[in-house]
Amino acid sequence: MKLDPLSVPVRAAESVVRLAWLLVVAVIGSPALGGGISGPVTVVVAGFVVALAYQLVYYQRFEYELTDGTLDIASGVVSRRNREIPIGRVQNVDISRNVLQRAFGLAQINLETAGGSSTEASLRYVSHEEATRLQSELGRLKRDGTDRDPEDATPETELFSVTTKELALLGVVGVDLRLLSFATVLLPVVAPSLRERFGDPLLGLAVTAPLAAVGIVAVAALASGVIAIGNYYGFRLSRRNDELLYERGLLQRFSGTIPLGKVQTLTVSANVIARRLGYASLAVETAGYAPGDAGSQSAVPLAERDRVADLARSVEAFEPLELERPPKRARERYVIRYTVLALLAVGVAFAADSYTSLTFAWYVAVGLIPLAWLGAHLKWANLGYDVQSEYVVLQEGFWTRTITVVPYYRVQTVLDSQTVFQRGRRLATLVVDTAGSSGLTNRQPRALDIDADRADRLREEIADRLQRSVSQRRTRRRRERLRSIEAERPDDPDPVA
Repeated sequence: MKLDPLSVPVRAAESVVRLAWLLVVAVIGSPALGGGISGPVTVVVAGFVVALAYQLVYYQRFEYELTDGTLDIASGVVSRRNREIPIGRVQNVDISRNVLQRAFGLAQINLETAGGSSTEASLRYVSHEEATRLQSELGRLKRDGTDRDPEDATPETELFSVTTKELALLGVVGVDLRLLSFATVLLPVVAPSLRERFGDPLLGLAVTAPLAAVGIVAVAALASGVIAIGNYYGFRLSRRNDELLYERGLLQRFSGTIPLGKVQTLTVSANVIARRLGYASLAVETAGYAPGDAGSQSAVPLAERDRVADLARSVEAFEPLELERPPKRARERYVIRYTVLALLAVGVAFAADSYTSLTFAWYVAVGLIPLAWLGAHLKWANLGYDVQSEYVVLQEGFWTRTITVVPYYRVQTVLDSQTVFQRGRRLATLVVDTAGSSGLTNRQPRALDIDADRADRLREEIADRLQRSVSQRRTRRRRERLRSIEAERPDDPDPVA
């Protein structure tokens, strides 16, 4: 099968737009083209003609075919490339449509496979009807591998749709709270008039930094709100058979599938603002690659906390949490670390007051010490883990608290590690790596600063539960296969006959 013929002019136009800045530089830098409007127009037209010719050849040489077991793609203008993508390895099938593509009735299909670090294949572009058909067929083949009657399929059930209130709150909740610290650091640089308005620069900073922080939060909330509306306008999540289906976006419209059988982890996250308002978000991580999100897809961008918990349990039936916190000596470690940083800040302020022409109320910085103690307690209080019968649940973070649910059968590697400072207090970090995460390089999911002996026992316990879980799933699948074979086997003929 071929791409849609309208993909040729659309792809050519997009190529010209992507290279528009090069054309502008060429026009400005060329004396021969800088004397009027005819030069730029000539360059743009020539660029479009060249792109159109290339895209026409690309269209002629691009073919795809969906079989019962593979999606076969042949492409390439200069060098040919033939790919056979096994249906069983396809994780996510996403459809995206920007304003121009919607105007021409086109859509782009992206396919992600297990273990991929980028999109495995893209069809740019097919008609929207063809994209929907391919998405549906790929989902059916992944579920069944047979030609089951479509009437036997479970009807689609809506699980969640974003409301106007939740869409507006996304802008407020999505503010990066680390921007508050930037106000304190950048204000003396961008506002040198503080010296003139205040005799003491530190006092001036204490007065103006909160005002600057409020301004930064207001601007960030406005920008976050615009981005949230663009990304999650019309967000809808539904379930059909063993797949989650989502669609979202205002200018760029996305729709896709999240196969429940490929889910690696669930992550419920909420920053300080969201927790205060009683809201949270849910991300579903698969082994496939999700553009811009490193394998993680937003199942619920923002909803009430209880509703998010119910939706998470509808995907993975984990038990109510009974978190076990790290030992109190871990909190002592944080107290020491943060107190040292606070004392360094006091020392810098004192040195500036004593050895420079600036006059600082350095003693004000002493107030950072009790804040360091509070920060140490909050960091410790938001750590925890829960070892359940079918899942291990890990919690971390104060500014943004994340609760990660990992099924044992999805665990790839379990390891415990100790830094020099952890060894001194008999602490360790337990990392639970899955196919959808980068546990050795990413700090999620993990149990931070737990007792070293407990980490060693947990590592062995999770490894044992992994083996039992995999064995139980294999036995269950074998029984289901046997029952399916017996159900399809015709009755034995009557021996008398």
